[in-house]
Amino acid sequence: MGIFEPYRAIGYITSSVPFSVQRLGTETFVTVSVGKAFQVYNRHKLALVIVGPQLPKKIRALASYREFTFAAYGNEIAVFKRAHQVATWSRHNAKVNLLLLFGDHILSVDVEGNMFIWPFKGADQNSSPIGHIRLDENFTPSCIVHPDTYLNKVLLGSQEGSLQLWNISTKKKIYEFKGWNSSISSCVSSPALDVVAVGCADGKIHVHNIRYNEELVTFTHSTRGAVTALSFSTDGQPLLASGGSSGVISIWNLEKRRLQSVIREAHDSSIVSLHFLANEPVLMSSSADNSIKMWKFNTTDGDPELHGFRSGHSAPPLRIRFYANGRHILSAGQDRAFRLFSVIQDQQSKELSQRHVAKRAKKLRVKEEEIKLKPVIAFDCAEIRERDWCNVVTCHIDTAQAYVWRLQNFVLGEHILNPCPENPTSVKACAISTCGNFAVLGTAGGWIERFNLQSGISRGSYLDMSETRSCAHDGEVVGVACDSTNTLMISAGYHGDIKVWDFKGRQLKSRWEIGCSLVKIVYHRPNGLLATVADDFIIRLFDVVASRLVRKFEGHTDRITDLCFSEDGKWLLSSSMDGSLRIWDVILGRQIDAMHVDVSITALSLSPNMDFLATTHVDQNGVYLWVNQLMFSGASNVDSYSSGKEVVSIKLPPLSSKGSRQADISDVPVEPIVTHLQDASASAFLSQDQQIPDLVTLSLLPKSQWQSLINLDIIKARNKPIEPPKKPEKAPFFLPSVPSLSGEILFKPSKTADEKKDAKGDEVENKREFDMPASQFLKLLQSSTEMKNFSAFTDYIKGLSPSTLDMELRMLQIIDDDDWQEPDERPELFSIELLLDYLIHEISCRNNFEFIQAVICLFLKIHGETIRRWSRLQDKAKKLRDIQCTVWERVDRLFQSTRCMVAFLSDSQL
Repeated sequence: MGIFEPYRAIGYITSSVPFSVQRLGTETFVTVSVGKAFQVYNRHKLALVIVGPQLPKKIRALASYREFTFAAYGNEIAVFKRAHQVATWSRHNAKVNLLLLFGDHILSVDVEGNMFIWPFKGADQNSSPIGHIRLDENFTPSCIVHPDTYLNKVLLGSQEGSLQLWNISTKKKIYEFKGWNSSISSCVSSPALDVVAVGCADGKIHVHNIRYNEELVTFTHSTRGAVTALSFSTDGQPLLASGGSSGVISIWNLEKRRLQSVIREAHDSSIVSLHFLANEPVLMSSSADNSIKMWKFNTTDGDPELHGFRSGHSAPPLRIRFYANGRHILSAGQDRAFRLFSVIQDQQSKELSQRHVAKRAKKLRVKEEEIKLKPVIAFDCAEIRERDWCNVVTCHIDTAQAYVWRLQNFVLGEHILNPCPENPTSVKACAISTCGNFAVLGTAGGWIERFNLQSGISRGSYLDMSETRSCAHDGEVVGVACDSTNTLMISAGYHGDIKVWDFKGRQLKSRWEIGCSLVKIVYHRPNGLLATVADDFIIRLFDVVASRLVRKFEGHTDRITDLCFSEDGKWLLSSSMDGSLRIWDVILGRQIDAMHVDVSITALSLSPNMDFLATTHVDQNGVYLWVNQLMFSGASNVDSYSSGKEVVSIKLPPLSSKGSRQADISDVPVEPIVTHLQDASASAFLSQDQQIPDLVTLSLLPKSQWQSLINLDIIKARNKPIEPPKKPEKAPFFLPSVPSLSGEILFKPSKTADEKKDAKGDEVENKREFDMPASQFLKLLQSSTEMKNFSAFTDYIKGLSPSTLDMELRMLQIIDDDDWQEPDERPELFSIELLLDYLIHEISCRNNFEFIQAVICLFLKIHGETIRRWSRLQDKAKKLRDIQCTVWERVDRLFQSTRCMVAFLSDSQL
């Protein structure tokens, strides 16, 4: 176990697995796959609703029904109810490739041609299929669809080009369609009976009548590639949408039998799914470029317009940096996108605008990618001037200009910085001064120039007259930095020379040589230390003012990709292509922790509060977050979590923050740590096995749930009807009758008074017998007390509504308090005593603090008089009061210093 533990991944929207659409009530939800997990989006705003847990393997197929989600991974199928896995189906011996919702059943098809039929109503861990169909040997299934009104029948397409119609009830093949001499890649049923659309690998779409085996119409894509997705409109318009491997969406008019419109720049990669929403002119599409888009057909010319979208990087990020006090992450990717990711709320993530890219691409008839700026290789930002002018500077691959961005408006700035226009070379390094007024740029030709960010005007260049040519370095500038007072400017050349300049006067003050080629530099402004990375895999720390080497760190065995200082300057973090992330203690001059991941880290950034570490990895399109355990565990000693010189092997963070966090350490046994996130958006992290001393743990329940317990009487009084119920109007007289076998009408005789009395007595007796068994509330309480483990009972009462919990507590109430029997003869007292023991245990453990306080309040309101009458209960109540006072005094002492500070600042005249 190390200092940083996996938390979650952000920036993943969808993958190359087709999505699943289901309707629950009046809302429509879209379930998508993101590697080994799934996500559920709300159709209205594409807001993230559910993130599923991490599975052992990547998801290959999805299906959904109401609150259930079915995910095929490897040879198995996982069944989820919302985000909780309720069953795992294992019967396939090959990889499951297709899933189909078929009434109350799920059909699963593997790559070897085995189809199983699973019932999912009341699914449990031991569910087994109710049917198995073995497809033909020379038939490799590629798609499956259920034609409307075809009872118990499914249509399967194959890679060989043929179609087969099967009856899953009789398990027999009804008919085989020869196909069109091309592999079938997609198939969909139309609103018209007996008609399906079949997409082939040769780019043709065949609209076919399967009842008469007749082809109605054939469409051909204008672009090369297979037809990967199809969907029919269901709002009355005769439209068919098709998507291809080139990322183009074509809209076909079925009545006119011609192409109606083309969305050429729909996606940057192959279309994975298309789906027309039921009875709406809205088309939803997903692609392997990590995006979901909605297109609306409400224009006069019938062409679709982009209605909404969610997207992430379609290529791996190259550079990242925390922004806005750790609430956001700036990310630049190989897909030419510059993005802002929100750590707190995923819906706030967005791509920074590059000013009318789509309009310019449409006008010039080129792809948007050709209009966008080239991938960013370096950038710097200054939050102090966010509201005044552009506060971000970016350098791009093979670009002789640097661009500025205004993060307040999330848009590209109006100025373009051109260093050395007489001899333009690509800009390689940039830095913004502490005041946010100046940007310093370094080029591949060794030129360094300073610009004013507000006006974009050059404010002079830095020249070293001792060089062979008039420039700052005799070679590429690999890095520039400014100190905290705008006194010094530091630059590094590729040949190993580091120079310190006077920031304002631009004269050279000092210089020294490393002795080998430099790759990267990072400067920490508060302590004046400069970290350099050379091609000998050694990290060197220099005191800029003293111009001397102060630390040297060795340990990486491959190219160092990135490094950063902690905010306090005590730690230096470095990553390498050898897959390791190492943490160096600058003061002690040694390695304090190291971890190894399977996919090498390409960039990293530590948040200003040091609570999160963000990393990017090779061939990974997302940003991975790691949580600092020292910030939330209460441990005062770093050695309790650090691994020292030992390298710990650990997995990448899952998509969900509820995923497994157990590290896989080579040859070292690791005790599993059950962790608990207080709130994903608040980034609070607690460990149940190692609780923070003197603090309490909250229950994570909605505020309204536990507050309703305290104010339940007020709520009932407020909701009490004002008028009494009105007596219904007198019904007309009729004689009750009963049917007879002969068909004659027999009038039902009314009951006598004695019969009514006997019936009422039987009803009371039956009710008494029904109420005899103990409720689940008492059973769980008794079993939890015997096992001395109250977690199951706590989870049970947390799941009850306030009114239900109030009813359970009132069922323990003693009505006849005046009946002074012996305590052993009153079983009701035993239940109250068990409940007092439970409350004492929970308060002493400081778990679910606010919820337990509400339960105590309600409990004393109901049973307070009973506790006052019985001495045995009084002793328990006194013990509960003492523990309550002790626990609250500890927390109150922690609040005291904060209250004093707030009071002092409130009275101060600032």
